[in-house]
Amino acid sequence: MTAIGAKPAAGAAMEPVPLTIGLILTILIIAGAFVLTGSSMAIALIGIIIGGLLIGFGVHFVPVGGAPAAMGQAPGIATGVAMLAAGAGLAGLFGGAWAAELGFAVAIAGGAVGGGLMMAITCMMVTLIYVYGMGIPSASGKVAKDPITGDTQTEFKSQGTEGHGLPFVSYVGGVIGGVLGGAGGTLIYLELLHIYETKLPVLLSAPAPEVKTVAISLAGIFAIGMFLVNAVLAAYNITGTTEGPADPKFKRFPRDIIASALASAVCGIVAILLVM
Repeated sequence: MTAIGAKPAAGAAMEPVPLTIGLILTILIIAGAFVLTGSSMAIALIGIIIGGLLIGFGVHFVPVGGAPAAMGQAPGIATGVAMLAAGAGLAGLFGGAWAAELGFAVAIAGGAVGGGLMMAITCMMVTLIYVYGMGIPSASGKVAKDPITGDTQTEFKSQGTEGHGLPFVSYVGGVIGGVLGGAGGTLIYLELLHIYETKLPVLLSAPAPEVKTVAISLAGIFAIGMFLVNAVLAAYNITGTTEGPADPKFKRFPRDIIASALASAVCGIVAILLVM
């Protein structure tokens, strides 16, 4: 609970020592991958890290109100950051995995569309529930005007609340977060799938078609696990509710970028060494 109780400032200030240590460790892991596994595996690890960065960055776009949102006392979707991000990421990952055989670009696009579509539908249903079920308008507690539509917010915000509903900028942010998360999760999956399809036939002394199911399963398991790791890191960085890109907490994302890079590097090298 100490991490939550710390309540970091809304700005993007980062402590130089942890930042430097995180960057150095990430670089060392990549360099170690070059030495231990060769250039192709190290390049794959870089792809995994980029996927983790997309996930961590994307989570900061997602509007989450937690329990206060369920009572109409905060904008956003009434659930936790990690749970909502994981839902969008898994939807994107399924879309990308389905399109994996159609090529790299198509698979990434499929993952991005899957994640974005899941968030678009979720935000739409949440808005319907807020407006027609709870009888409350969408109003931000962080900005006087919606940065996209220019609609004023103050006169619609109830006293004693931080706002309520799902302002348009939060809706758009949720879709952007889903797109980034879906693309990032799919990128991790594709990099691991290529490695496992290449290494498992040699490791298991079996024809490639016979181990394809194992490769797909392992790549999916690790991709889902890495998505959850990065989503939880972003949740700790946000600490509580967020309206998405309009929220001052959005400026904290540079800290999460370093944490996501290091965590993805550690998880990625473990996933690679599993078949070396």
